[in-house]
Order: sequence, then structure tokens, then C-alpha cells
Amino acid sequence: MVRNYTPMKKPRAEDDHARGVGDVKDRAVIVYTNYLKQHFKGVPIIVGGTEGTLRRFSHYDYWENRVRKPILIESRADLLVYGNGEKQILEIAQRLKDGKELHGILGTCEVVKELPEKTIILPTHQEVVDDKEAFNTLQKKFTNRLKLGQQIDTRFVLQHPFPHYTSKDLDEYYELPFTRKVPRTLRGFEFSIVTHRGCIGNCSFCALKLIQGEKIVSRSEESILREITALTKHPFFKGNIDDLGGPSANMYGMDCAINCMRNCIECDKLPHNNEKLIQLLRKARSIAGVKHIYIRSGVRYDLADESYIDELVKGEHIYETLRIAPEHVNKKQLQLMNKDRGDLKGFIKNFTKKYPDNKLSYYFITAHPGSSMKEAEELANYIKENNLVIDAQVFTPTPMTESTCQYHTGTDEKGNEIHIPYTYKEKKDQKRILTTTPA
Repeated sequence: MVRNYTPMKKPRAEDDHARGVGDVKDRAVIVYTNYLKQHFKGVPIIVGGTEGTLRRFSHYDYWENRVRKPILIESRADLLVYGNGEKQILEIAQRLKDGKELHGILGTCEVVKELPEKTIILPTHQEVVDDKEAFNTLQKKFTNRLKLGQQIDTRFVLQHPFPHYTSKDLDEYYELPFTRKVPRTLRGFEFSIVTHRGCIGNCSFCALKLIQGEKIVSRSEESILREITALTKHPFFKGNIDDLGGPSANMYGMDCAINCMRNCIECDKLPHNNEKLIQLLRKARSIAGVKHIYIRSGVRYDLADESYIDELVKGEHIYETLRIAPEHVNKKQLQLMNKDRGDLKGFIKNFTKKYPDNKLSYYFITAHPGSSMKEAEELANYIKENNLVIDAQVFTPTPMTESTCQYHTGTDEKGNEIHIPYTYKEKKDQKRILTTTPA
């Protein structure tokens, strides 16, 4: 739905990067699964991907402005794989080969008649449809780490905890002999290197923690260097690594082996420095055949050591601009977004003074829950006063995020009422003043 429609629910214009992919139906998983059910009777159907992952339980659907049932119920699929699915795929394939049932597989959801012991019970589908406070309760219980169950009519959707992924696992997956053959429209991405998975940011508008997890799993330095070395022998490689990173480039190496429920970004036991990444960049640059290694993934400025920024500049790792995502400047908005960390003004001041030949670019979100025209004007004034190069987007409520819960319920996590820009006019007006050049 995000692919097909703008935040104003209008069909998206032709996208050069989507050409050659073909039309994708609205709510594609439901459409295609029901087609397969009709034409391949008796064949097990397993769904997954981002759409399946974020619709695994009852969820608010922005495009219909209502709470919909879990996708396993609506699609009638046999099993749902959520998040990254390598381990699940192998387990499913082996069980199908051996003629075994597909029950109890870590990292999957299934429909059952009753829940096993020690299952965390979520509010029922009917409860979250009828009561927005129950919907808030549902949101707070979402996690990949526990066994969760939700009642839908007389059945239950049961989530099995996510499997444990290690650095060794990622090394194995990403060193597989991929051809790196891509459509012409996607050139510029084929020589990217994934360094890690997961994100410790927990931004309210982002679903990444429910996809890749809220802990970092980094590949080993040796594996990444081997992959880069192998790239230098690729017939189409011209010396440039298009992107070296993950969800946030500078979270590489911020792994934690402790299985706890604490928020990693606030944990004093987790090293938040960039030493491992700096060493990786230096070794990668020394590989014969490598001309440039670019960081395009975006950098968390609040987790960026001064030594790391020095390395990016001196090592010529910045592609055009250094991209950061403050998202907003209003304190209350940042709190609602869970982005109220770091010193943006100080970072900009130090960067522009120390690196006058390099530029920053910024991602901002407007029309987020809690944002009225007052907050939008505050952001617009800051952008114009500081002459910032920006990419601004209107907030789109996507399933299972905390910001979408705020949008649907009209409250923050404590139940306090907040302003919600519901009308298309206000959404447009909030974005317009961010991008309008003053007279």
C-alpha cells in the first residue's frame, strides 16, 4: 500500500525504480494467497515479507481507516514467517521434505485452536476494534522476543519467538555467491555491502524493531573484508562500494550478548563508540582494486563519535552529502517520535566549522501525531534560518508502529490526548511550509 499510494491516499506517480517490476495489487499478500488457494488446492502456502510481518496481529489500516484482522486470518495462508526468514525457510523446507507438520517453528505465526502455556495474551481482535485503550495495550505488548497469542473469533494467532541470529549466521548468508545482476533501473545498488542487522533506535514511526529486531547483530570484520575482496574480481565492478552499512550505518559493532528487555540505546553496559567501524573502514580502503567506499545508509548523529566523522571525511566515504535524520526540532514532537537524543545544533555547528568543504542533508517528518501547524512552522523556520538541504515527507501510518497507534487512538503512550493532523489539507499545509522558499 505504501508502494502504491501517497500519504494522501492518491496513486503514486510512475517510479523509475519500480519499472520492470510489474503491477503489484493492493494488499498483495491477501490477493495472491487467495489466488493460490484457488488454483493450487492442498499446497501449503507460507507468507512473509514486510507486509506479512507488520500485519501479523490486529492492526490499524490507514487506507481504510479501520482495524483489520491479522493477515493469516484474511489470507487463509498456512503459516506466516516474520522478519528476516533464512532460518525459518530452512526449517520449513526440511519439514516439508520429511513430511512433518509446520507447527512451533521459531520466527513464525500460525492459527491454532488453543494457546500453549506461558503465552503472553494480547487483547482480542474485538476488544481492540471496540476500545482504543485496548489498542494501546496491544501496541505496548508487541515484541519479537516472546510467545504471543491473540484471539480472533474462536481461533488464536500464535507467534513463536524470533530465532537467535549470530554474526556467524550473517557471515554465511551474505558471503553466498550472489550474481549481483540487477535491472538497469537499480544500478547503483548492486555493489552495496550489508554490515549488520537490527536497530537500537526504537523510533516510534519505524517498524524495524519488529522486522530485524531491536538488537544489533554485526557481521565479522573478516567476512565483510572477504566480500569486498571478492567484489574486486566481479567483471562489472569499477572500484566503488555503493554503500557500506545497515539501517543506521554507525551502529555496526554495537552488539550485545545479554538477552534482556532493556533499551540498548540507553544501556550504559553497551559500548556506543564507533571504534570497530573505523577500523573496518581503514582495512577496507586498503584492499587492492577498491577506489571508494561510500556511506549512504544514513548516520545517527547522536551516536557518531567525532573520530568517526573525521574518518568519513578523510577517507572520502561521504557520497555527495552526509545524510542525517533529525526528523524534527520541536521537543514534544521529538519525544513522541522517540528521537529526543543528541545535540543537533551543536552537531551542525561543529561539522560546518570543521569540514567547510562537506555538506549535510536532512530528513524531516511532518504531520506526525502531535504536530499542529505551530510545530510545522517551528520546523520550517529552523530549516530556513539555517538554510538546510532537506528531504521532507508526510507521516504515513504503517501497521504495528507506535506512531500509528498514536494516530489511531489520538493519544500518547501515557494516554494523554494529542493533536492529530487527520485532514489532507492540514497534511499538505504542513509539508508546504517546509518546502516553500520565503519571499
